[in-house]
Amino acid sequence: MAQDQSIIVQSTTSTANSGLYDHLLPIFRDQTGIQVNVVAVGTGQAIANARNCDGDVLLVHAKSSEEEFVESGIGTARTNLMYNDFVIVGPDDDPAGVGGMTDVQDALSKIAEEGALFASRGDDSGTHKKEMLLWGDTEADPTAASGDWYRETGSGMGATLNAGIGMGAYVITDRATWISFENKQDYAVQVEGDEDLFNQYGVIPVNPEKCPSVNSDAAQTFADWLVSDAGQEAIADYEVDGQQLFFPNAPEN
Repeated sequence: MAQDQSIIVQSTTSTANSGLYDHLLPIFRDQTGIQVNVVAVGTGQAIANARNCDGDVLLVHAKSSEEEFVESGIGTARTNLMYNDFVIVGPDDDPAGVGGMTDVQDALSKIAEEGALFASRGDDSGTHKKEMLLWGDTEADPTAASGDWYRETGSGMGATLNAGIGMGAYVITDRATWISFENKQDYAVQVEGDEDLFNQYGVIPVNPEKCPSVNSDAAQTFADWLVSDAGQEAIADYEVDGQQLFFPNAPEN
């Protein structure tokens, strides 16, 4: 029992805003005695913080950036943890007529062609990185329309959803945040189901050889627990309004 230990997890916002940590961390602490403190920021900022040794564990959702983090030696190893998906939400009047579309590139192209308002996080988060990849597979250049129909908030997911709803704009969001979001007003999921909207999360302990101040034993204990049968079951058990938010997919031990 690792009593009176604590670690810092540099985390994407969706896992915090969705309430997942409120569900998981008391279970983990009861089993191990380890207190987990979460810093919830965009994935880009979380990775930067961990590179500065300001954390013991990284839990984010931008696989290529996570792999670079490990290859640089700052992270020890990356493990798939869980997944869900991204969706495009928009107002019920659906000004671009994308409701029900399942090809996300076609939907984004149509939004651009119509000049319909689109609110982007614009913050180098995992969601923003995914959004930019999706736009990159279209003929549209949204950043050329920055300040016109394309609006970059530079904010987190909840703030961007609030801003987008306030201006009647489409928004790409992870489904867990959307399910947990309380200010939906006349908004609904308009585009979903494309395999390109898959959203994978990974967990990476910070390397004590690069960051001697990290609590490496407790960090590894947390990472191991998350991918264990007990941790994966706890992730699967978390629901909001009867809907499962995250789907565990750690490798079999």
